[in-house]
Amino acid sequence: MDSYMLEWLVLMTKWTHLIVGIAWIGASFYFNWLEGHLERGKGDLTPGVAGDLWAVHGGGFYHVEKFEVAPPKLPDLLHWFKWEAYFTLITGVALLVLVFYRAPSLYLVDSTVADIPPQIALISAIGSIVVMWLIYDAMCKTKLVENGLVFFSLIFGLIALYALGAFHFLSAKAAFIHVGAVIGTIMVANVFFVIIPSQKTMVKAMQAGVPPDGDIGHRGFIRSLHNNYFTLPVLFIMIAAHYPIAFANEHAWILLVLISLAGVLIRHFFNLKNQGRKNYLFLVVPFFLIAFAVWFTAPKPTVAQANTEQVGFDAVYQVMQTHCIVCHAQKPTFPGFNAPPNGVSLASKADIEKYRDAIYAQAVATHAMPLGNVTHMTDAERTLIGEWIKQYKTGGKP
Repeated sequence: MDSYMLEWLVLMTKWTHLIVGIAWIGASFYFNWLEGHLERGKGDLTPGVAGDLWAVHGGGFYHVEKFEVAPPKLPDLLHWFKWEAYFTLITGVALLVLVFYRAPSLYLVDSTVADIPPQIALISAIGSIVVMWLIYDAMCKTKLVENGLVFFSLIFGLIALYALGAFHFLSAKAAFIHVGAVIGTIMVANVFFVIIPSQKTMVKAMQAGVPPDGDIGHRGFIRSLHNNYFTLPVLFIMIAAHYPIAFANEHAWILLVLISLAGVLIRHFFNLKNQGRKNYLFLVVPFFLIAFAVWFTAPKPTVAQANTEQVGFDAVYQVMQTHCIVCHAQKPTFPGFNAPPNGVSLASKADIEKYRDAIYAQAVATHAMPLGNVTHMTDAERTLIGEWIKQYKTGGKP
């Protein structure tokens, strides 16, 4: 496919993924807010109603009731919430294929991380997502699922171990995204395999004139609650995957785990707040977790050696020609690129000087570029570029 049209296809798929993801997560936030704000135990509640809520929005008044199990009779029109989740998965899989799987040797693997065949990486990446869902689902079918703290600790530990393994097997960005793919797949699978089937079973029972089993609805509620706690980590991964400071360092998996934990705790604060219980500890702890993650994974300054030699631009340009300009040129020579990524050309000294801060961030402070280090840029070459940029900033302008 022409690279121009491919870029548009990826962009439109990302846009759709964002739209349906917002619709799904927005519904999750709303229904958990609704659950927490129901007025229960009032004397004027209709028999069989667990609680109700009055709200005003957009110039109109709304009255919502939640039944203890089910209403005496099904309405003619019953709204379901499922396609937002399904299309989030469909567009997410499409993005994995378009961005990572179509060229695994470039986007999925990094020989400096693990020197493995792209095909093995591809099979492992896909297979691991499925295996993680199967493990999670099996754990949900044990009694542990009723012990929120213990179950959360086990699941979070499992995802942390997956993150550790992914960052030692795949390229940094691919590993980052695949942790998100695992969480997102668990969330959608919860909807498809548990939540919606539970709701269908209850509806069928009512249609047959049989009282629905409340335990079935409870199982769906538990999975929905899990999804609610997964939302903030997934959103962070979606955004942070565009920032090398988050994924392109040797401790990126620790940063991901700590900020994901912060997201879970923040979500817990709001879930408690919805129930009228404010515990600001669940906001303070995330602040320190994020601050520590940023500090711990920050690029460490190297001890300068006593060397007064200037790094000449010719030496830097030779490195750039070998590793950067093959893609970042008006007419790239690297296979699969018909235009410079993000419109950034580094073919001249003026271009390199213009983008020096971005070059430092992408190739020196982090190892985000070259992609998957496909051109095998060495640490010595990265240091050379870094020294030239530092000298340029201090006025040496070699």
